Amino acid sequence: MSVAAQEAPAGPTADATGQKIQKGKTLKTETNMTLVNVTVTDPYGRLVTGLEQNNFRVFEDGLEQEVVRFSSEDVPISIGVIFDMSGSMSDKIEKSRLAAVQFFKTANPQDEFFLINFNDRAQLVSPFTASVDELQNRLMYTSAHGMTALLDGVYLGLSQMKGAHNAKKALLIISDGGDNHSRYSETDIRKFVQEADVQIYAIGLYEPDGGYSPEEIAGPGLLNDTTQMTGGRTFVVHSLTDLPDIATKISMELRNQYVVGYRPSNMAQDGKWRKIKVKLRPPRGLPPLTVYARSGYYAPGR
Repeated sequence: MSVAAQEAPAGPTADATGQKIQKGKTLKTETNMTLVNVTVTDPYGRLVTGLEQNNFRVFEDGLEQEVVRFSSEDVPISIGVIFDMSGSMSDKIEKSRLAAVQFFKTANPQDEFFLINFNDRAQLVSPFTASVDELQNRLMYTSAHGMTALLDGVYLGLSQMKGAHNAKKALLIISDGGDNHSRYSETDIRKFVQEADVQIYAIGLYEPDGGYSPEEIAGPGLLNDTTQMTGGRTFVVHSLTDLPDIATKISMELRNQYVVGYRPSNMAQDGKWRKIKVKLRPPRGLPPLTVYARSGYYAPGR
């Protein structure tokens, strides 16, 4: 077996029955199957591809589950970009636009995107479209001003995602962090995120010098907590020139994920939160690897 840390797409892999998981297969709890997106990186943050089914262990509420499905193929994605247009972004807006456009340009033909801007309030700028030109044009006619309703932007993004045509769904937040004008609270958003089958990534833009407001100081923690529970992650950017490369890296990560599937040993339809933990049995000779996967799901109710 060849395992590599690289930026190239991973090839399709058969599941335990010798059949490939169907393209666009939903990454959520089904009647008797739970499917989980998993990203694996090396100590340098590079994607690790080429792992096999027997390299993964999955635990639900501390009990190991049998992995019965496995895939690593690139499937179509429905993606929402949540773009910060508040006043604190005024000197970062041009580079942030370039990062968003670069992210859109890495799309596959079957991908679809929507765009949400937020400042004093969150608003849908473009509903789902496959036209990168349309998204780019919408971005060009916006200016940074006002306060920061970041949490409202995330809520609107999760709501809009209910109309997605692809089963795999993700949000990308581009913001300098902090929230000072949302109707929804952090507790509200955490519950919405846990209930949604959407991975969330964030690009956090933070200046190296001080002068932050309390909301801005809390910004990195807010973004990190939001992304981690979904199996996504936050990329902190201190130099604006790194933005397009980071956007490309996130797009590549979304397209180089493993999917592990198991039938939960606890079949109770009690609507309770089930904690998921994915661990690795790494091949010999590899350095310590990091696993990113969603933290859990709500069991179906009766």
